[in-house]
Amino acid sequence: MATSLNFFPQTSEPKTTHLPDWYLPETRIYSSTYSSISLPTDPFLDIVSFIFSHQHDGVTALIDSSSGYSISYSKLLPLVQSMASGLHHLGVSQGDVVLLLLPNSVNFPIIFFSVLYLGAVVTTMNPLSNMMEVKKQIVDCGVRFAFTLLENVDKLQKLGVHAIGVPENMDLDSEKTGFLSFRKLIGGQFGKAPRPVIRQQDTAAIMYSSGTTGVSKGVVLTHGNFIAMTELFVRFEASQYEYSSSKNVYLAVLPMFHIYGLSLFVVGLLSLGSSIVIMRRFDASELVKVIDDYGVTHFPVVPPILTTLTMRAKRVCENSLQSLKQVSCGAAPLSGKTIEDFVQALPHVDFIQGYGMTESTAVGTRGFNNEKHHNYSSIGLLAPNMQAKVVDWNSGSSLPPGFHGELWLRGPAIMQRYINNVEATNMTIDKDGWLRTGDIIAPADLEAVLISHPEILDAAVTSAADEVCGEIPVAFVVRRHGSTLTKGAVIDFVANQVAPYKKVRRVVFTESIPKSAAGKNLRKELKCFINSRL
Repeated sequence: MATSLNFFPQTSEPKTTHLPDWYLPETRIYSSTYSSISLPTDPFLDIVSFIFSHQHDGVTALIDSSSGYSISYSKLLPLVQSMASGLHHLGVSQGDVVLLLLPNSVNFPIIFFSVLYLGAVVTTMNPLSNMMEVKKQIVDCGVRFAFTLLENVDKLQKLGVHAIGVPENMDLDSEKTGFLSFRKLIGGQFGKAPRPVIRQQDTAAIMYSSGTTGVSKGVVLTHGNFIAMTELFVRFEASQYEYSSSKNVYLAVLPMFHIYGLSLFVVGLLSLGSSIVIMRRFDASELVKVIDDYGVTHFPVVPPILTTLTMRAKRVCENSLQSLKQVSCGAAPLSGKTIEDFVQALPHVDFIQGYGMTESTAVGTRGFNNEKHHNYSSIGLLAPNMQAKVVDWNSGSSLPPGFHGELWLRGPAIMQRYINNVEATNMTIDKDGWLRTGDIIAPADLEAVLISHPEILDAAVTSAADEVCGEIPVAFVVRRHGSTLTKGAVIDFVANQVAPYKKVRRVVFTESIPKSAAGKNLRKELKCFINSRL
């Protein structure tokens, strides 16, 4: 999610007379300002049982935005159990890895939970991935079964994977002969599947992430990780508001194969009774209509979708988009102008940002506004039960408030390990359980300044070693087509808008900024580029 905390290299220690209560100088650890939440202690608790153990008065769980087809809460668990029975009959057993090579659909959560119900493991992929990428992931995590679009079934069968075609539209597609296997699996013909003993520490999902580098790695997330995520992210956030969660209607545009979308629409929100309207593919021309038709109240987004929503909001009539209560943004930083434009276009809508990673099961920080206080540019406060450090990249020493370094996180949502990659695991999680996020806290304020320049299309900031200052800010800049912008002009533009110690000291023009699948700037790749040129 977004990385927009405000830290940056300084040449001297700030004068601090009083340290905040949430920082302990003896350990140099930052703690959440929220009270700790008691997480389930039963070691034999799985995420499926946990989600469906919560009582609520929600009626409709999942809605397909294009057809209106819906699945009620009363039918959701029986469908999961039916699918699990079908998978058990097919030969899926505890520990087997099942690939979900699927776009968003009302079937996605049912398949996800049915696999985990058996103690098997889900791994997800972007359905637009090429077969070379798919084969690599199949080999890496030992996939035996797969759910995918009909056109991919034969391709996966040739890779030795038992593949099942999934209908996108249950009303229209399910009668096609290609979906007979899927209909048979979910049809409830096989009795009740036996449930194995599943522990919180058992693997639930293997989600692939670029992590702190551009190399994709399998993030092993446990049932306990997902339970922690549900409590510390989704259910805790809902508890901060007075209105009933079961009356909320969420629009699911974020991909369910990514941790941001998965944590909300596939897992956490189903414990609250909220309704989830699912767009199979993002269609900007249909966005306003879907929000109005279904009375969408909550819309989690990433920056490009926020920009699209703002543009559409400026063109609609007064009665449109009035159901919206909150828009939340993550995955990448936002410029101040982008936020300002949104707030002006939709002044009645609460806007928050958040930060999380696949490696932290989407748990990190989250914004919260009320009538007296709001800060739209902040990514908020540490989630309950989470701790943080800010660590000097060169010396490895932990830094007090006011200093700037790499963000480290620790807590119950942190991944177990990277699959088949002990070296990467040891580089990312230290012996005390601290996750090195790779995010420098944070050059987002400088990036926002850079992106506001009319001749700059995209920008990212990292740091480079400097004999005098220790480190200096370096800007990677993508110029708009036809721009004659010089490096000196970029440096001067930033210098006129920031404090002296924040000034960009070096500029690198580039054709593109390396990003993760979620749109997050891969600053560590930029830093490696700088180090290779020294």
